[in-house]
Amino acid sequence: MIAIIDYGLGNIKNIKRAVEHLGYAAQLTDDESIIKQADFIILPGVGHFKDAMRAINQRQLLPILKNIKDKPMLGICLGMQLLFEHSAEGDVDGLQLIPGQIIPIQSPYPVPHLGWNNLISDHKQLEHDVYFVHSYQAEMSDNVIAYADYGTKIPGIVQYENYIGIQFHPEKSGEYGLAILNQALQGGFLNDQALAGN
Repeated sequence: MIAIIDYGLGNIKNIKRAVEHLGYAAQLTDDESIIKQADFIILPGVGHFKDAMRAINQRQLLPILKNIKDKPMLGICLGMQLLFEHSAEGDVDGLQLIPGQIIPIQSPYPVPHLGWNNLISDHKQLEHDVYFVHSYQAEMSDNVIAYADYGTKIPGIVQYENYIGIQFHPEKSGEYGLAILNQALQGGFLNDQALAGN
């Protein structure tokens, strides 16, 4: 079972529909016992980083999420950013599960980064258009699996240990977005043999 964390922010119903469309059982929850029983955790999110961390604290989810060490966790959009150490959006700490900072997008193009953009990756199977909506980004690092060019490099997919982040909206990115979501749920993007199925 996949636990989709409900902390009051985000497109959780759309994520749940996408996950179920792929054939997985999913549950929206903020219940510690259900989260601990789940095989996989999804942390969605839309909105402001500081508001999201406040909501996570109010629901007493912070220690639960920070201590998920034995199962995979996927952050989507703002949920990806929450996995990092700190964000300039509100000057607040995140879950500190992935090394690095969340910074404002510095681009000659309009911000927010809104609409379709192509992923660039050493894994050629990942190089397709996907749908972005965001004004802040993770820093580029060795943990970036795919990025988009928007006058600056914007991480689109990151993976560090058992934590995966997807900055774009896979549920709004058509069949290819669903294929990326499915790959994340099957263990991620570090295994070339697994990627060959896409």
